[in-house]
Amino acid sequence: MPRRIASQKKETIVLKLSGSLFFSKEFDLVAASLRKVLRQKKNIRLVVVTGGGKTAREYIDAAVRLGADQSSIDELGIEVSRSNALVLIKALGSLAVDSVPATLEELVEAFEVSSRGKRAVVMGGLHPGQSTNAVGALVSEKLGAKMFLNATDVDGVYTKDPRKFKDAKRLSKVTTKQLGKILNTETMRAGGYDLMDPVALKLIERSKIKTRIIKCSAPTINSILMRRKNVGTSVSFN
Repeated sequence: MPRRIASQKKETIVLKLSGSLFFSKEFDLVAASLRKVLRQKKNIRLVVVTGGGKTAREYIDAAVRLGADQSSIDELGIEVSRSNALVLIKALGSLAVDSVPATLEELVEAFEVSSRGKRAVVMGGLHPGQSTNAVGALVSEKLGAKMFLNATDVDGVYTKDPRKFKDAKRLSKVTTKQLGKILNTETMRAGGYDLMDPVALKLIERSKIKTRIIKCSAPTINSILMRRKNVGTSVSFN
């Protein structure tokens, strides 16, 4: 199991942001909310993992048409997610470490810098074949995070994709096994349904990472970070 790094005085929270947030009207609101949290909640150290979103899907679609292999397609998505991370770093200003970690080793180094004044580390993808949801879970495991928040384009886990099915029902709590069954009906291709994936679930389960799937919106993120309201869907292990 990866070495766990913990802070004695501050809580580490890993927040994965849906790529759909970037270049949307909601982005400025979420960035402002994160700045407020980081300034007011001095006991929080934040690691933000950014998805690729619409821009990544456009690159992916172009690469597919040109006959690119899946690994190369994944690499395109990773590069876009890292570009999104740079955008968020600029939005957070002096509150964030100003580089984007490309490996777990670089993450640890950046995290140590954050303990000396910077309040947040922002990163994108890491390796082909690994979603940014899995990156969020891996980072949570590596740093011994207090909580992993997966902010997606839906407000929690549904019995099926609510964007496609009107009779989908939202669940307030779901086990890793139940979530795995729901995910089996979804595509695992790059740029697919932005909820969770089997690799992320395995990491969450083996290290018992406290996880919640929430809506990627400023009010929701503010509620859970500032007031610890139980929004979205919590993931349990039994």
